[in-house]
Amino acid sequence: VQLQASGGGLVPPGGSLRLSCAAFGFSLDYYGMGWFRQAPGKEREEVSCYNNYDGSTYYTDSVKGRFTVSRDNAKNTVYLQMNSLKPEDTAVYYCATDYGACAHILRMSRREGYWGQGTQVTVSS
Repeated sequence: VQLQASGGGLVPPGGSLRLSCAAFGFSLDYYGMGWFRQAPGKEREEVSCYNNYDGSTYYTDSVKGRFTVSRDNAKNTVYLQMNSLKPEDTAVYYCATDYGACAHILRMSRREGYWGQGTQVTVSS
């Protein structure tokens, strides 16, 4: 069981990135997928989540209208499209999954569920 996150990079303010989180060794059919971020010196923040059972989504207030989470069943992958990026979006972004809904996933500790390795997003001119 493995999650592989990718797609981070350096972009100027107002730019876009698409993060990917591919699952290997299991199907995401019964798993939600959460996106988290952690900036230096700050607590981990829940950014977004995709509920697989009904396709519902969650976004933290600071990214609403700018970020979109989606899923490609054929590729067993969840994406986080990030538009209109701001310097305050700079962080390491992690994907995480577990059996169940976003209400559980967004409260997971690092010892629970399955976590990707993190991908760095830097928004700077």
